[in-house]
Amino acid sequence: MAEDKSRFAGSDIHRDVKDYYGNVLKTASDLKTNVCVAPKRPTPAFVLQALKKVHPEVTERFYGCGMVVPEGLEGCRMLDLGSGSGRDCYILSQLVGEQGHITGIDMTADQVEVAKKHVDYHMKEFGYKKPNVTFVQGFIEALTDVGLERNSFDIMVSNCVVNLSPDKKQALAEAHSLLKDGGEIYFSDVYSSGRLPEEVKKNKILWSECLGGSLWWKDLVQLAEEVGFSPPRLVIASTITVGNKELQNILGDFKFVSATYRLFKVPKGNTKPCQVMYKGGISGAEDSFQFDCRYTFKASEAVEVDGAVASILTHSRFAKFFTFQPPGGPGEPCCVQNKVGAVDPFELAVQLEKQDSATPGRCCTQSDACCK
Repeated sequence: MAEDKSRFAGSDIHRDVKDYYGNVLKTASDLKTNVCVAPKRPTPAFVLQALKKVHPEVTERFYGCGMVVPEGLEGCRMLDLGSGSGRDCYILSQLVGEQGHITGIDMTADQVEVAKKHVDYHMKEFGYKKPNVTFVQGFIEALTDVGLERNSFDIMVSNCVVNLSPDKKQALAEAHSLLKDGGEIYFSDVYSSGRLPEEVKKNKILWSECLGGSLWWKDLVQLAEEVGFSPPRLVIASTITVGNKELQNILGDFKFVSATYRLFKVPKGNTKPCQVMYKGGISGAEDSFQFDCRYTFKASEAVEVDGAVASILTHSRFAKFFTFQPPGGPGEPCCVQNKVGAVDPFELAVQLEKQDSATPGRCCTQSDACCK
């Protein structure tokens, strides 16, 4: 293998993480905590069907903390940040279709090797004449170093990887620069209830197990806006139990959640609240589209949205699925006056745990944490 000359190759954290995911972990059963948990949100049938077609070795080497499948993917050009063994890439390959494309980037050579080894298998399984998946080795803080072009991707995804980065602001800035205008990064990650002390951050196992490097969720909000994204939209959250007494003692009273956010590269400011109507048409969400924990759009139903959401829907790939009118039309607003500010993922996780699993992500009511 050629020598890694990236500007991030010498990072102690990167070396430790590459060793952990390349040499220490062989399957998910080797993990020492319960961080890599299945999402609480029910997985759509079409995603489960796509997952069934993924090679067993690829799924066995998967270490993510959620399911990163945003909506409206047909024909899109996508990038998976920290693609690991390629599980999510091979799921998304089926959803973007043969005319779309997904690139996976990961810093761990062994993981990239597993992903590349099964490209031909999956293309044959999917019935594609030519591959629509590419895997490269590199760092998420230095995407252009491996030849990825700025303003070239419609959507990015990431599954429990940003927390592993020693420079999260740089990782988010790189993602922003590679997205097209109107593009989105849709990612699942681990967040802490406060800023972690150095004792926790310096623990190699805690960092490699996605806990030691986790952001305080409020810092994510700040960093995302500093690099140019619109305010983060929280989609789903679930509490994490560490499941290891020795490591829990080091963590003390800090709590953790697995949360999925969506960040958009859209113009800021001046966009006013408006009334929108979902026309349907998004594959897998024809009748109802859950945009985030605050907004679920039912087909042919008018809803008033705040200015931030209005800007996203107007400037992103979702624009063609909506009609837009000034506020105050015949639709009934859903606690729109309370939908300003970031949602606490810990409060949302508790709220969702109390709900019937058959009705996740419904539009909030005045008594719900996300509306306060």
